[in-house]
Amino acid sequence: MGYFIKNDVTTKSNFVHVYSGISKDELDKKIDQLLVSSGYTMKEGQIGHAVYTKGNRVMRILFGAFVKYFKFTIVTGASSDSDEIKLAVRQESSGMSGGLIGMNQVKNELIRLGQILQTI
Repeated sequence: MGYFIKNDVTTKSNFVHVYSGISKDELDKKIDQLLVSSGYTMKEGQIGHAVYTKGNRVMRILFGAFVKYFKFTIVTGASSDSDEIKLAVRQESSGMSGGLIGMNQVKNELIRLGQILQTI
């Protein structure tokens, strides 16, 4: 059974998904497991309010678009008036160090993350 209800907001650099029928702690654990299985590591914060990265920043600066690097902030919050939980994902790296190709890689990764987080 999926807990995803709808996509609340989508912009160039972030999105907000809404979930229902699951506790915030359970959702946080599922999101963490999904991101870790996709190759991300938590760099800052704790589950529920964390910064996840994938790739190597130094190598990205040296070799540009040949090396992938992504950085996203993941925040979940329970709604006070309903049983809905909102998941906000914000891109923290622009991809500029990879040029136009790198910027497109980051944009595509944000879209991919949005799609896989809808499977929860």
